[in-house]
Amino acid sequence: MTIRIVQLCIRPEWVKEFLSVFGEAAPHIRAFPGCIRLELWRQADLDGGFATCSHWENDDALEAYRNSSLFKARWAAIKPMFAAKPRAYSYRRWGQKDTWTPK
Repeated sequence: MTIRIVQLCIRPEWVKEFLSVFGEAAPHIRAFPGCIRLELWRQADLDGGFATCSHWENDDALEAYRNSSLFKARWAAIKPMFAAKPRAYSYRRWGQKDTWTPK
């Protein structure tokens, strides 16, 4: 399983629109092949601070989504709303059969 966390800083005047765009896209993302879970988190101490947390069956499923027209359209819609460059991280749960092994 691949877990993807993307930190987003949205300009305060765009927060309402961002939530609308995300709300419309979320059911489609959740239905995308390989998507197990999708959540939107709001930062407690920053009005425009958000993060998405998505769980994917594997890296290939995440990459297929990132190369899809669904992702490209959603990203194009929210990109002008950013107050700072987004930061994205991919993780795997420790202890799963497809996880990393310490060197």
